[in-house]
Order: sequence, then structure tokens, then C-alpha cells
Amino acid sequence: MTIRKILVCLSALFLSSTMVLAQGGRLADEADDAFTKGFYFNAIELYKKAYTVEKKAPVKAELIFKVAESYRMIGDVAQAQVWYEKANKAQYTDPITYYWIGQMQKQQGLYAEAIASYNKYKEKKSNDPRADAGIAACQMAQKWKDSPTRYSVDPEVLLNTPQYDYSPAFSDKKNESVVFSSTRPAASGSSTDLIIGEAFADLFASSRDRLGKWSEPVKLPIEINSEGNEATPIFNAKRTLMYFTRCPAEKKKVFGCDIWVSKKVGNNFAAPVMLKLKLATVKEDTLTAGHPALSADDDMLVFATNSPYPGHKGGKDLYMVKLDREGMPAGTPVNLGAEVNTAKDDMFPFLRYDGSFYYSSNGMQGMGGMDIYHAEKTGEGTWGHVENMKSPLNSASDDLGITFDGENDRGFFTTNRPGGKGQHDIWRFYMPDLEFALQGNVYDKVSGQPIVGAKITAVGTNGSNFSALTDDNGGFAFIENGKDRYIKEETSYSILVEKEGYLVVKDQITTVGLTESTTFVKEYFLQPHNRVIVLPRIEYDVDQFFLRPESKDSLETLYQTLVDNPNIVIELRSHTDARPTRKYKGGNLELSQKRAQSCVNYLVEKGIDPARMVAVGRGPDEPMVTMDVIKKMATNEEKEAAHQQNRRTDFKVLRTDFVPGTGSTPPPPAPNN
Repeated sequence: MTIRKILVCLSALFLSSTMVLAQGGRLADEADDAFTKGFYFNAIELYKKAYTVEKKAPVKAELIFKVAESYRMIGDVAQAQVWYEKANKAQYTDPITYYWIGQMQKQQGLYAEAIASYNKYKEKKSNDPRADAGIAACQMAQKWKDSPTRYSVDPEVLLNTPQYDYSPAFSDKKNESVVFSSTRPAASGSSTDLIIGEAFADLFASSRDRLGKWSEPVKLPIEINSEGNEATPIFNAKRTLMYFTRCPAEKKKVFGCDIWVSKKVGNNFAAPVMLKLKLATVKEDTLTAGHPALSADDDMLVFATNSPYPGHKGGKDLYMVKLDREGMPAGTPVNLGAEVNTAKDDMFPFLRYDGSFYYSSNGMQGMGGMDIYHAEKTGEGTWGHVENMKSPLNSASDDLGITFDGENDRGFFTTNRPGGKGQHDIWRFYMPDLEFALQGNVYDKVSGQPIVGAKITAVGTNGSNFSALTDDNGGFAFIENGKDRYIKEETSYSILVEKEGYLVVKDQITTVGLTESTTFVKEYFLQPHNRVIVLPRIEYDVDQFFLRPESKDSLETLYQTLVDNPNIVIELRSHTDARPTRKYKGGNLELSQKRAQSCVNYLVEKGIDPARMVAVGRGPDEPMVTMDVIKKMATNEEKEAAHQQNRRTDFKVLRTDFVPGTGSTPPPPAPNN
């Protein structure tokens, strides 16, 4: 069963409302009859012949329009557009041609041109909502095309031919063999499918070797392939049953399609039997059921049908039915509901191992023709929250028949987009791994020079632990680790940067929640031990030693430094401005000592061992701004700001050999000079 037959095998029930049967002329009548039966390839030739002998201009214009309709029905969107435009030039009276020109342009990815055509249609038929829907779809499709998902897609060249190749299914437990549909010359039967002018479809098998190369496809035996169409296979979990669609063929007659099942033993297939699905019928020879899909535990079958069963939304709908232990239907099929099915065609279902559901539809806002959609499992036999899979899995062309390789985020789908060999081709897809890296440089915070031989250690929440030394330029990088990578998805890393003679620096990075490959670029500045370190904004009011709120915030930096460097003992040095204090008998030295002690007390309250800190008051002896400079300042505001800079606390490292938990005491304070 070819792709286009899958889409329109019951076209007699779903003809465009604009199609009017010709009332005169044998050729036109034959063409209309072929169109009504869905024999579009044959109808095209008959309409063209009828046009050459027709004399009346209005009838000629109608015949041109019907040629365009026939091309549209077989999926030849480029030719359909050409003939709709010819119908306009021939003064075809129905402005629907502008709408269909827009649709054909959309299915060729010509979104800007399609919007222009939809607008022309709106000018003539302002009350038709389809034009606005088409414009909105084109705008959305362009956004998806410009910002594609991470999936990578390519044609599976060794499985494709210039004919139709589509809907592969894995046929062995290792997922190294597939069965798929094809109209290639080796297909059975000597007649031509009048819908598309190709051979009838058969099922073919192929296997790939250790290098991933596919073998020459081999046609399945005559027990499976008939003179008609066979397509859309699916295998149960044990790979012992193959379900597929069969559409009988007889010259110039219209038949529906059914789902069949065959037992597979080794490479052999038993004669298949037709599933007895309890479907409501309108006319036995036009009832279609096909596109079987199986749940992971093989107890449920999902399929597409046009049967007007209760709940039917229109076109082809998706239904589910329970299966017994023998793999046969048990009970009445149930429509999957309005969240999944639309007023148009919803087909090509696939159920993943986790119960999530994939299918193709042309009834929702999409990128062109049929698009692939994903639905979440919402209950037993129910799905919802449908989302378009977007570009690059979807395109302006028909995209359908997705199948996944087990639990892996890879598999196959079918498309007729540019880049393939023929009509519809099998393409492979996979989700490439996100690639993360960490790189950067380490510098001396005082001199700004690169630090050679600094050690960078990363510890991941996944248990990984790796380190490196900086090079002559102070650089380091964690990128590829053999065939693997250092930085992994959904992992957080604690980073430690250290070098003898410097305070260590700690950092963190995380890939949790990231959806794009990322290289983390870092610059680390290490503070030398042998320098006084000025803390940010630990300042005091005049004649006061209490900590301001902003000073407490600044002490958080020192607190983290002490936590990150558990072996250091520091001297906390507080200062005053040069003006004499009026509150303390010991003068500015007493005031500065109290300021230093207030910092120590705060850090002790936060859990820092008091043995690691020495409070030292330095008074006014080490000003940031000297009194000579202050006296020359023009305003009191400037002078007060300078005095404020002098009322501060800084620290320096005394030792780096403190052993946590030993209760050791620091050395006595340095003398106040």
C-alpha cells in the first residue's frame, strides 16, 4: 500500500466539496469516475485528454482545476501548484484555487509565498477561517525551521530507491533487521496502481552488519506479498508475530484495506490471517483499517480506520483494541478521542516502551503535509498533551511512520522531503549526545600573571573525579576523555582550584536541565598568602565597633574563604581613622581591637573554630587615605568618605598548617606598632 493510497484509499468518502462531476463528454466522465474511485494517476491523463477536445472555456478551466486536484491527491505538490495557477489564468471562477496554491507552497517550504497566497484568498473569501489558520501555521513552521530541535536526520541510502520506500519495523530482538514497504521493481504483481502510477507495494527485509551497512533488501515470500498492496508492518516483542496492512487489487475496482497477522518462525512466515475488527461499516468494499501498532506488552493494538464508529472525528481516526493471548482482537475498538484525532487524517501510530504515543496527522497546525506528533500517556489506553515534533523530524513535506530502536532515542521515519532518492524515503534519526566541556585559566589575583602548575580538581555527582595542572599560560581544559567526555549530562560538579602559597578557590558548574551543548569557560584568580587582603566594605560608623548589615554580608566572603581553606589561621586586622576617639580610654587602638573582635565573634557564631582567628587592632597607623590628602579635599563629603575608607577590617594568613578538630590555639597576637 503506497503512502498516497494510505492517505486517500477511501477518497470516495472524503472528496473536496468543490469537485463537481462533469456532465458532458465521455473522456471527462471517465476522468471523473477515475477520480471518484481514487485512481488519480489515471484521472490526470484523462482530464488532460478531455481538455484537448473541449471547446467551452468554462469547462476547460474546470478540467484544468481537476488536473490540479488530482496532482494534489497523489502528493505532487509542485505540479498541483502549476495547474492551480493555470486554472486562475483560465479564469476558473472559484477562488479556492488561491487557498490550494498557498497549501502547495506551504508543502514546499515556501512559507512567505504561501502567506501571500492565503491573503489573496482572504480578499475573496474573508469568512473562510482556513486562510488565517494557514498563515498562522506558516509563521509557526518558519520559527521551528529556524530553531530546530537537537535531532539529527539523514536518508538511509541503502534501503531507498527512486520508488516509494517507507514504514520500516524492527523484525529481530537485537533490532538489527527490518521489514519495510516498497514499490521498487522487484515488487510482486504485473499491474500498476492507478492511484500513483507505480507498482503495488510489497514488504521487503534487510539486515545490517557490525559496521551498520544494510544488506540488499529481499522480498518477503508469497505467503505475505500478494498482487495488491502490503505495507506498514509491526512485530510483537518476541518478534514471533508480524501485523501488516493489506489492500486487495483488481483492475479498475475500489477495495478497502485490512490488518493481517502472520506467525514468524526463524526467517519463515506462515500464511497470514485477517483480523476480525468489530468496526461499523458504511460499505464493505470501502472500509479501511490499517497501520497497526502494538503496546510494549503486546496486549493492545492501535490502528487507523475510516470506520464511522461512535466517536469518529473525520477522515481516518486512530482506535485501540485489546488483544488476547494469541494476539487477536478481543472486544470492541475504542476511538482515541478528540485530544488525538482530528477532522482530517490521523494515522501511522507507534507506541514506545514507556507508553508514550507517536503518530502522523494533517489535521493540526503543522509544517506542511503530514507531521509527526507525540502524545503523553494519560491513562490506560488514553493519551493527551499532543505536541508537534517540529523540525528537523518534521518538514514542509509529508513526515510519517516513525519507529524507535528500543529504548534508544533513535530510529526511522518516512518523508518525501528533498534529499532522498525518490518519492518517499526511509530516513534515520537520532538524538546526539549533548557535549559539555570545562576550560579556563588561573591567574595570580595580585599580579594578574598566569599561574603555572595550579591544580584544578572536579568532583561530579555521578561519582566522577578528575584533575589537571595548568600549562605555561595558566590554562586548563576538560574536554574529551578518550572516547568519552569528562563533563556529562545531568551532572553537577564541584571545582577546586589550588596552588601552594595561595588560598584555594571553589566553584560549581552543572549540566542539569541544559538542553544545548555548552562549554563552561572560567577564569580563577588565586590570592597569595603573603599579602594583606582587604575585605569588601567591612566598614564602621564613627566611634562604633558594631557590624553594619552590609558588613555582615561582606564577612560571608571571608567565611567562605575559611571554609574553602580549612588549614589556614588568619589575623583579622581592624583600623580606625586618624581622628581621636572620645569613648574609649585605650583610644583608637582599643576601638580597632573591638572592631576586629566583632568580626571574630560573628564568624565564631557561624561555626568557624576560634582557634583559627586572631583579632588585632591596628588603630589609625595604616590608613588607606592619609590625613595630608584628606586635608586637601574640597568638601566635607569627600573628607568623610575618605575617613570611612580608613575605618575598615582586612586580614592576612598567619599559618597554613592548622589541623581541624585538634583544638590547637593560634600564636599570640603580633605587637601593635
